[in-house]
Amino acid sequence: MTSDEQRLRQAVVAAAHSAFARGLTHGSTGNISARMDERVLVTPTGSSLGTVTADELSLVDLDGRHLDGPRPSKEAVLHTAMLRARPDARAVVHTHSTHAAAVSCLADLDPDRPLPAFTAYYAMRVGTMPVVGYFPPGDPGLAEAAERLAPEHRALLLANHGPIVAAASVTAAMDAAEEIEETARLFFLLHGHRTRPLTAAEVDALRAG
Repeated sequence: MTSDEQRLRQAVVAAAHSAFARGLTHGSTGNISARMDERVLVTPTGSSLGTVTADELSLVDLDGRHLDGPRPSKEAVLHTAMLRARPDARAVVHTHSTHAAAVSCLADLDPDRPLPAFTAYYAMRVGTMPVVGYFPPGDPGLAEAAERLAPEHRALLLANHGPIVAAASVTAAMDAAEEIEETARLFFLLHGHRTRPLTAAEVDALRAG
């Protein structure tokens, strides 16, 4: 194992423990992956992100086929679909965080923009996050649907499931996942109040900057 792989394994584990400690996952839910050229490290099936260790990570190829280590999460194919669709991405974080998962269960969501851009940080770290229709976890159809949307969107909200985000690093993916959860929390806190999300011009200015 190279020193680069060791560092990447430690980054995945640190993010996993942080996600669990911050309540972005519970039990054995959620998964994190990081790309190493044509191979992908991913948290294993049935593991808690709060206790997973570096030597427990699974290794798959970019089609999600198991190469080495423990059996990967059944959602590994979803991670590799996101990475194939976004060559700029090096990591994927998928959580079942409470408020974002709650939003994913609401009826009559705007499928293109289920969460408003309440803050500049959501606009910068997440952008737009369309809804992917419901599929059972691990269903190949979910990976196919995500791969169709991911080239234009770094984050997706999986219906009756939770958010997934791809980014240039594990840290950036974690930051975006946490921003999604905090925006979902604001979404419920502000329900029934008049709100002023950022305008399209304000969002465009942030992206241009």
